[in-house]
Amino acid sequence: MNDNARAGRGSGLATFFTVTFITTWGFWLVAIVLGQPPTTFPTVIPFLLGGFGPVFGAIAVRIRRRGGPVPVHTVRFRLNARLLWALPLLMLAVATVAGGTVLAQALGGPALSLDEGRALIATAGGAAPFFVSMLVGGPLAEEPGWRGTAYPRLLARMGRFRVGLVLGAAWAVWHLPLFFMTGTVQAGFGLLSWSGLLFTLSVFPMALLTGYAYELGGVPAAIAVHFGVNATSAVLNAYSPMTQAVVLAVQLLVAVVAISLRRNVPVTAVDGPGVRLQHG
Repeated sequence: MNDNARAGRGSGLATFFTVTFITTWGFWLVAIVLGQPPTTFPTVIPFLLGGFGPVFGAIAVRIRRRGGPVPVHTVRFRLNARLLWALPLLMLAVATVAGGTVLAQALGGPALSLDEGRALIATAGGAAPFFVSMLVGGPLAEEPGWRGTAYPRLLARMGRFRVGLVLGAAWAVWHLPLFFMTGTVQAGFGLLSWSGLLFTLSVFPMALLTGYAYELGGVPAAIAVHFGVNATSAVLNAYSPMTQAVVLAVQLLVAVVAISLRRNVPVTAVDGPGVRLQHG
């Protein structure tokens, strides 16, 4: 049996993706049928539960595994070392969006403005509830699944860039119901618009960046990157097609450079020494 077959056997990937998509799309279908914005009751309940689909998938994998071996590419989490990566990676994520927005303006795109962001924060009830909602609705609900569960299992089969493409594609498809849900940012874009297309494409560099963060600092670091991008995009209202395109290009460049620099760096293993990857 070759390495890929051994890595794939009993990995739990099928369980993860099945549970993730069934729970997310099931709850979000209910939200779509209710026809109200996701911030209103009772739509907010299936909307939030659907967002936690990757966590449900991760839980299902762990129940199924029942104490079996952990994938060799799972990052061992050390509180005194790994957690230190969260802050610089958060700053890097913020910089990719802010820098891309400024560059888009210099190239003739919309002027950078905080007016929409201030209004959004006020609507949420202030800075604290706004940032808490941005943390829970996406990073906390997704990263234990996409990065904490699926990423190391895929990394046992393929290189980092291919993992980013696979998870990016799954992530893009996973988001599709949001385009049909009244009141979401995606519904405002429209699935077949330039903004909708660019949003869908943007998950690919995000998959690479969060995967890179996971290797450095585990799930907390992936959460930090995800949160930084989402919150900064909302505050800067970085949703025009021009701005989206430039931010996407900046993030892709940063991700490719960062991952390329780690091409021959082993991933920390749970069960023993680092396992050197044969492909990047």
